[in-house]
Amino acid sequence: MNADGLAQGPPPDPAPTAAPFRRPTRAEVAAAVGRGLVDVIGPGLTVLFCGFNPGLYSAAVGEHFARRGSRFWPALHRSGFTDRELRPWERDEMLRQGIGITSLSNRATARADELTAAELVAGVERLAAKAERYAPRWVAILGVTAYRIAFQRPGAALGPQPDRLGPARVWVLPNPSGLNAHFPLPALTAEFAALHREAARSWFNAESHPAGDL
Repeated sequence: MNADGLAQGPPPDPAPTAAPFRRPTRAEVAAAVGRGLVDVIGPGLTVLFCGFNPGLYSAAVGEHFARRGSRFWPALHRSGFTDRELRPWERDEMLRQGIGITSLSNRATARADELTAAELVAGVERLAAKAERYAPRWVAILGVTAYRIAFQRPGAALGPQPDRLGPARVWVLPNPSGLNAHFPLPALTAEFAALHREAARSWFNAESHPAGDL
């Protein structure tokens, strides 16, 4: 566990940690259309982060949020989820610190708006199955637009949601894409930090008041 007592621990069969990747060529990025990524996932995570779908750059190198300058990693660290800024290929370390990554659709596209609403809705069923199997405490959807479409809640806002995915509670965070001008890094970090505080608080309450003591 980390300093906040949040769950940490690798899965029984973790994916091998990849070496730092080289920058892909334009041709390699273009050829990544439709390609998928392996989930970073294991049992007992604090948060399973779920994006729209892989971008072409990430699909080309085989790692989530792989584009240089991705704001996901600094927001994750500055908000308190990780003890340092992790790199996309450090899968085992993510799992050790209680963090996982998946996507609603595992079909790489150049833009998120190339996905259909039906694809996003279908992704919820797959996400629910992962939550049932691995039992993260929270599933964090990265993008309120994705959440509104996929969960068919057009009026949803950022923050905690009424939905459950297996045993996991659901929280919506801003899309960490650099194209999301509404959320510069400090604002993005603040939203991540709100989830981190709630995850730490809920862990403390669960440890202080076990079910049998209530």
